[in-house]
Amino acid sequence: MIIVGGGPAGLSAALLLGRCRRRVLVCDAGQPRNAAARELHGYFTRDGTPPLELLEIGRRELRQYGVEFRQVTVADVTSTGESFHVRLETGEQLQARKVLLATGVRDHLPEVEGIGDCYGVSVHHCPYCDGWEVRDRALAVIGRGASAAGLALSLTTWSDRVVICSNGRARIPPQNRAQLDAHGVAVVEHVIERLEHADGRAQRLIVRGGSPVPCDAVFFSTSQSPQCDLAHRLGCEFTRKGTVKTDHLGQTCVPGLYVVGDASRDMQFVIVAAAEGAKAGVAINKALQARAGLAVAPAQS
Repeated sequence: MIIVGGGPAGLSAALLLGRCRRRVLVCDAGQPRNAAARELHGYFTRDGTPPLELLEIGRRELRQYGVEFRQVTVADVTSTGESFHVRLETGEQLQARKVLLATGVRDHLPEVEGIGDCYGVSVHHCPYCDGWEVRDRALAVIGRGASAAGLALSLTTWSDRVVICSNGRARIPPQNRAQLDAHGVAVVEHVIERLEHADGRAQRLIVRGGSPVPCDAVFFSTSQSPQCDLAHRLGCEFTRKGTVKTDHLGQTCVPGLYVVGDASRDMQFVIVAAAEGAKAGVAINKALQARAGLAVAPAQS
């Protein structure tokens, strides 16, 4: 069994499979989505834990179950119908009966000077993850269209000082404009030149031809993409949102291939990714049991 991706989803699946006495290899490229974040939130008993610390705890827990962990990129995966051939970037060739992809997604940061310096400190993409820490502060949303309006309206749960900076024409539908007006959310359509900050702490957005926009934190509404294209190459089906289409246990249309975590269909929270990994781990073990004749056949009606 090979798991591609050693984040919360991959490690959670590995933990369950290791406890089922399965031989498991976790391959991870060492580039977690939330590496820039100082803390993770919304995970009970782990709220406020640095993301990299959580992963290290997870890797330590796996050792007692014989799970192998390698920091290596998986270059390719091909299916034979009965098993998978896995090629590592080192050139090593491996074979597995099942493969779980838990590689996650990559956020596309707004192309604004200073955003990268503040990402994970005062620039965020998820209000559920970071809204509490900036409650009652001045918040700016960078984005356009209905998605930016939705993010801004959501942020009014945490602060009544929210503004949208669309970095050009906002393209916000009239009905959404009316909602923003009703909740006191202004829209600034000037081109953004840079985010001024002090050691990663946002201070103001400098816009061309307008007054600076004060902000203590910035949230963005831009696109994201999968961390790798293995699911595409293996022939997976995708949803309209661009995530891999799976059933409720992570099984894809490719026999023996599972996808869980941020690249799958559910909410992009650490605790949800871990839960998806656990469910897929149980599903994979049951599939292997059935393959070995250890599952009771359904009763005939």
